[in-house]
Amino acid sequence: MAESFTETFAAGLAGYGDRPCIQFEGRWYSGKEVTAYGRAIADVLHDAGVADGAPVGLVVRNRLPHAAAIIGFLAAGRPVSMIYSFQSPESIGRDIDALRLSAVVADVEDWTEPVITAAERAGSAGVAISLRQPTVTAVAGLTRRDATRTHADAEPDVALQILTSGTTGPPKRQSIKTDVLRRTVFSVTSGEKAAADAPPELAYWQFGGIGVCQLIAGVYNGRRIVVLERFSVDGYVAAIKEHRIPRSGVQPAVIRMLLDADVAKEDLASLDFLISASGPLDPETRDEFEGRYGIPIVLAYGATEFAGSLCAWTPELQAEFGASKRHSVGRALPDTELRVVDPETGAELARGEQGLLEAKVAPIGADWIRTTDIASIDADGFVTLHGRADGAINRGGFKILPETVRRVLVSHPAVKDACVVGVPDTRLGQVPFAAIEVADGTAAPSEEELSELIRARLPVYNVPVAFAVVDQLPRNPALKVSLPAVAALYKPR
Repeated sequence: MAESFTETFAAGLAGYGDRPCIQFEGRWYSGKEVTAYGRAIADVLHDAGVADGAPVGLVVRNRLPHAAAIIGFLAAGRPVSMIYSFQSPESIGRDIDALRLSAVVADVEDWTEPVITAAERAGSAGVAISLRQPTVTAVAGLTRRDATRTHADAEPDVALQILTSGTTGPPKRQSIKTDVLRRTVFSVTSGEKAAADAPPELAYWQFGGIGVCQLIAGVYNGRRIVVLERFSVDGYVAAIKEHRIPRSGVQPAVIRMLLDADVAKEDLASLDFLISASGPLDPETRDEFEGRYGIPIVLAYGATEFAGSLCAWTPELQAEFGASKRHSVGRALPDTELRVVDPETGAELARGEQGLLEAKVAPIGADWIRTTDIASIDADGFVTLHGRADGAINRGGFKILPETVRRVLVSHPAVKDACVVGVPDTRLGQVPFAAIEVADGTAAPSEEELSELIRARLPVYNVPVAFAVVDQLPRNPALKVSLPAVAALYKPR
């Protein structure tokens, strides 16, 4: 009988022994230390009257204690629901109210009064974790689950509830079944199982969302993992340089940040290539990076609901099609079928036509799952993305794709980045509004200049009603531009 994911994952954790498992803030923690931390959390939960299989909440940070908690829960088969830590204490409290869990685990600094009060209302036990002594302890007043309260049961076969990045609104929870985690590992590693002494995985994407996949894949395969609490150019480059990391998945914003910081070419010399995901990468930025550093960038595509990638490039595909299909995100993974459909009728479209991308992923189920991404699939099966349908602006019946307008704006030499969103209009329903970052050392272009640039390339209804110049576009911890925050910059005239 084949080993379950949980059994294989637990074996991967046990295999570290005294060897390094996770590096955090410059220190390596052995497999035994990580395991002991997870067991200490399990002991406090047991003493609190929390059943072994009951789901718990984790107010998650990219820190060693939180990584150990996630690893320990998965190795023991305990479901965990992620709660973002970078929201207000009151918002964390509202999540606790809504989840109704037997217990909540959080960093000692996140156990604020509103969070404690919410856990009391929910009857949840509370566990505080820290790198300082005591590293794991029950929260005063929350030492036991209130057995008179009804708490959420585990969803059948669900291992994780992870969160979307919250680009278009509040993050949504996505349940990931245990069996689906095998494809998570495959999509992160392309099926490769490197030797234990290979360069470590570099994990800086937020563990509350899709970033947890890299942590899971690393332990599953017994790889060392370097964890950064958050992205910074200095921290990222230092990790690449110290550990001679050969490849890394990055957000498009990271590529721009590396260029703007003028990172020395030799500091990135170990990189064979970068994988750009989680949003569109401007061709100009890609050309500039590849020209300066000689490091190829390949595009990939995935989503939280699929627990990883849907399509990607292999070295063989790169060798054969890399030049001719440069703007594609690759072909479907072996366990995935993809098609493009008409958004109104649902009818499958011919190769090369643009429509909504749908996916059928074998470990998830037999149903086609519709995404909000506009895509086309060519005759060779390569997928190209053209924007998001859920961001389309309906200006009095005229449909505007924000990414199309954004691409024109960033072609201006003085515009480093831009974001286009729809804002309410009493007459037309919605109208486009744009915020722009100005390139260093340049003057901001006038609204008239930007409007003329768009008129020259697109129908006139694409021209934004107003522009805002900002030092930096507002981004969430996943380094994606926050559309609600951009819309809040709009000041009706």
